[in-house]
Amino acid sequence: MASDPLQINSRITIAGWELTEQFVLAGGPGGQNVNKVSTAVQLFFNLMGSPSLSDRVKENAAKLAGKRLSKEGVLMLEASRFRSQERNREDARERLKELILEAAKPPPPPRKKTKPTKGSIERRLKEKSGRSDVKKMRSKPAGD
Repeated sequence: MASDPLQINSRITIAGWELTEQFVLAGGPGGQNVNKVSTAVQLFFNLMGSPSLSDRVKENAAKLAGKRLSKEGVLMLEASRFRSQERNREDARERLKELILEAAKPPPPPRKKTKPTKGSIERRLKEKSGRSDVKKMRSKPAGD
């Protein structure tokens, strides 16, 4: 159980009781250390059931999480980049923070529709008629 809260930004803080950590054996190179010590961290966070996040942030985070989100709405992040438990623990918490910050970004402003300028319309029509003339010149002359 992770006891200390995770500060995302000035408005979002995830309480310590919402985060669950599990330490597992890490794979890959590392010799005896990898075989004997559980240094990899699995961080579990009930994303869909969290009271700390708004509905919009939850939906955006669920899209960003992809396969890391279970059917029950629990997000699982695994960190095994470093050789120590503490650094992997910090790495997993940092990755959760980045995911929620990305989900909390405001939506982009709506696109403003623009009209083409008079000059661009005239140039386009002139180009079209020029192409038409070129293609007419390629055809066989009309025999009278």
